[in-house]
Amino acid sequence: MSVFSAPVFDATVVFEGQELFKGRGAAQTWAEKVAKELETEVTVEKIGTGWVLRATVDGEPRTWGVYGQRLSRIEQAG
Repeated sequence: MSVFSAPVFDATVVFEGQELFKGRGAAQTWAEKVAKELETEVTVEKIGTGWVLRATVDGEPRTWGVYGQRLSRIEQAG
């Protein structure tokens, strides 16, 4: 099963209209899962009051937050 379809079930915060991970630990856990799925390095970064996942996929920078209890690509925030 793809981690992208697995429910997140972690606390979130909303910053500038984007739903983000509330804690670094939760974001780091998901970064590890996504890194394994995509076979690339995924990092976590603090944006405002929350945390996002960041990676480069197919030469393009990607940022993921949370939307409706799923991982979701978000526009560059912060």
